[in-house]
Amino acid sequence: MNTNRRTFLTRLSAVGCTLGASSMLQGQDQDPPEGEPRKRIAFLGTEVRTHSHAQHFLDRLALGYGWRGGWQDPRLEIASVFIDQFPDKRDLARERVRKYGLKLYPGIEEALTLGTGKLAVDGVVIIAEHGNYPSNDKGQKLYPRYKWFKKCVAVFEKSGRAVPVFNDKHLSTSWKECAEMVADSKRLGFPFFAGSSLPVTRRLPAIDLPHGTPLKESVCVAYGGVDSYDIHALETAQCMSERRKGGEVGIESVLALRDEAMWKHLAEPGRRDTRRLMISALTRSHNLPVETGYYSDRITFKWARAKFPSAVGYFIKHLDGFRTTMFLVGIQDFNYAGLRADNDEIISTQMYLPMPSHGSTTADFFHPLTRHIEDTVITGRVPYPVERTLLTSGMVIAGVESLHRGGVLVKTPEMKVRYTVGKESTYWQD
Repeated sequence: MNTNRRTFLTRLSAVGCTLGASSMLQGQDQDPPEGEPRKRIAFLGTEVRTHSHAQHFLDRLALGYGWRGGWQDPRLEIASVFIDQFPDKRDLARERVRKYGLKLYPGIEEALTLGTGKLAVDGVVIIAEHGNYPSNDKGQKLYPRYKWFKKCVAVFEKSGRAVPVFNDKHLSTSWKECAEMVADSKRLGFPFFAGSSLPVTRRLPAIDLPHGTPLKESVCVAYGGVDSYDIHALETAQCMSERRKGGEVGIESVLALRDEAMWKHLAEPGRRDTRRLMISALTRSHNLPVETGYYSDRITFKWARAKFPSAVGYFIKHLDGFRTTMFLVGIQDFNYAGLRADNDEIISTQMYLPMPSHGSTTADFFHPLTRHIEDTVITGRVPYPVERTLLTSGMVIAGVESLHRGGVLVKTPEMKVRYTVGKESTYWQD
């Protein structure tokens, strides 16, 4: 190792903070300085096909998107593209590369270095969602997020320079790998932005949890599969819960249950508040089952139990006694409800997610997440701590483990992760 590189890495290590001790760094919504070239990014995707995550992000970063009543041209330049898979007949990667005048590289190191052997971009976007990848015996899809991230880290170390990285959805299927990814970002001092589109999309009504609220419990009622949409639902809850008085302190345990076992647990006397919050969240839904144009009865716990016999619930206990409960049921939206500890008030909203399959032709909830990616690369500041996604990734991992073991309580001493956020809201309000 030469002296300059050794000095660089030592300096970055010195400014890094310990795992779980991060504070919020607010991203700035700003364009590149006038007259200066746009910062350049490497785009890494598993596959580009209609409605894949890579398609959603690549189109927005290359073509632009609607913003504040106008058209926002790209604020970054895509300097390189790496795509891992090209599905027969459905592939759009090569067409998009031609359409936007991009350059496709054969590997991740080449994409980050532009073939020079040294880091040659200002940011990295990792979209490792969708594609033909194996699953383990727990049903977890083994996407290469961790593997790709480590290849980026290797380029950073070799080059003596690090740049902002965005990782779509949860970090990995292994807590050890998730924690290592966050630790790498602290060690090398680069902004690490990760997570779901749900916390930053529009809300109905457009509210946030008041910062410092004495909150008792959060509930999200959503839909979709385990190790897939559960990360979206958990981030829906966590982006509200983290604003409670004292901030986030970490997770003590996770219990995941299916179907009748879930409903039986939810019916227990000690879950009265959870039931109240579930019903409040359901009343925010625009996709409840109907008969001849309207609900068959009042929206109650009894009604929900009858209408959604197939369901999954994650019952999460935080180290400060706070509760997070997530339900995946037969609806098609994401709804939040939280209970104040001081006055028993319920705060509820829907994270608005109009999907191309229902309610829209384009997945425009990717607009604000793309905006935050651009801001992170332009300013070098993340909109919220990566510890949020570290914890939600851990919740998913523990939930999958609990289900795999037949619905047993999973203790999570490794998830003692503290962080706080600032007062500023980061969801789409224009």
